[in-house]
Amino acid sequence: MRLFGYARVSTSQQSLDAQVNTLRTHKVWKNRIFTDKASGSTVDRPGLDMLKVKVEEGDIILVTKLDRLGRDTADMINLIKEFDQMGVAIKFLDDGISTEGTMGKMVITILSAVAEAERARIMERTNEGRTQAKAKGVRFGRRRSLDRKAILELHQNGVGATEIGKRLKIARSSVYNALGESD
Repeated sequence: MRLFGYARVSTSQQSLDAQVNTLRTHKVWKNRIFTDKASGSTVDRPGLDMLKVKVEEGDIILVTKLDRLGRDTADMINLIKEFDQMGVAIKFLDDGISTEGTMGKMVITILSAVAEAERARIMERTNEGRTQAKAKGVRFGRRRSLDRKAILELHQNGVGATEIGKRLKIARSSVYNALGESD
């Protein structure tokens, strides 16, 4: 029996250190810890793929939390089945559960559904927040580029920089920059 570890965070800005340190305290060798910086909503992850190649019958995979392995219930069930068919068990350290035995698999299936529901709620709250922000006038996305042609046309018609800025909803300094670039 060999111990392997798996750690995942959703974005490249997040740190894997806490998860890796936890796995190390459970005697998982550094070269047997596989990591990903990717969403848990997909199973297409290089670290997870490499882990699947390395484990053999009788091995145990340690994961700090259930949602670190995945967020989609169907994917989680398939992953658990795939490892089970290989004779590999998965233990979730924070939850204190394992895929060993029928009850462990049932609990993990239920918790996977809960993790997926939580992900859906997070997305729902995010979308609600965006909708509310848009209603308050917050604009998302890249700033629109300056319409230099419109700035020059207004300026040639005698409109001042402050008024051009108000009409085009841009800063007066942007008007001056655009006029300076046209020389």
